[in-house]
Amino acid sequence: MMDIQVVIAEDDPRIAEIQKRFLERIPGFELVGVAHGLQEARDLVEVLQPQLLLLDVQFPTGTGLELLKDIRAGSRAGVDVILVTAAKEVNTLREALHCGVFDYILKPLVFERLKESLENYQRHLARLSSLESLAQQDVDTLLPRTASSTNGSADSSGRLPKGIDALTLDKVRGVLTNTHQDYSAEEVGREIGASRATARRYLEYLISTREAAAAVSYGTVGRPERRYQSVGAV
Repeated sequence: MMDIQVVIAEDDPRIAEIQKRFLERIPGFELVGVAHGLQEARDLVEVLQPQLLLLDVQFPTGTGLELLKDIRAGSRAGVDVILVTAAKEVNTLREALHCGVFDYILKPLVFERLKESLENYQRHLARLSSLESLAQQDVDTLLPRTASSTNGSADSSGRLPKGIDALTLDKVRGVLTNTHQDYSAEEVGREIGASRATARRYLEYLISTREAAAAVSYGTVGRPERRYQSVGAV
């Protein structure tokens, strides 16, 4: 399968470079253009016809949401969009959802969060291409905002989502609730005898159920890192 072509639209050249470097580390994606302004982004989408646009919200001459509305109303309406933004207003998120964004990532951008989003996008495209007709289960899988899967919580029968084991989940809960400090995924992984990736999956699940919260820390060397804490300890 060919790589997914991506355009980055970000007015800050340093942040755009970070996104570029992150993207280069994720297999299956090809960066075809970088825009630092809205008109440049509009031109790149029109000419290069990427499958995916990583779009900021705030630009000196307007907003990424204005560009998104123009794209949806124009000939390139089919391009998918992931917003990467510092905008934390609920109304901005609501407007973005109305415009059909695939994901909404808050700055400062963390590599693991972008990787997760892009891999979800890859799986989404693969599922779409494999279907000839739709059953309700297919729709529920493709549209994760349905009631049973909005945050990945247990369903009405008490079953946990795929990839979440009750015993391991209790171990992660125990780490967070035994002290009032925050933890990185790597630290939690060491505590429960699991990999960082496994620990992060469970920690993000606890965020989805509002049992935990996360904040980005730059540490001593400036590398962004998500640190997790029990909601009761916040």
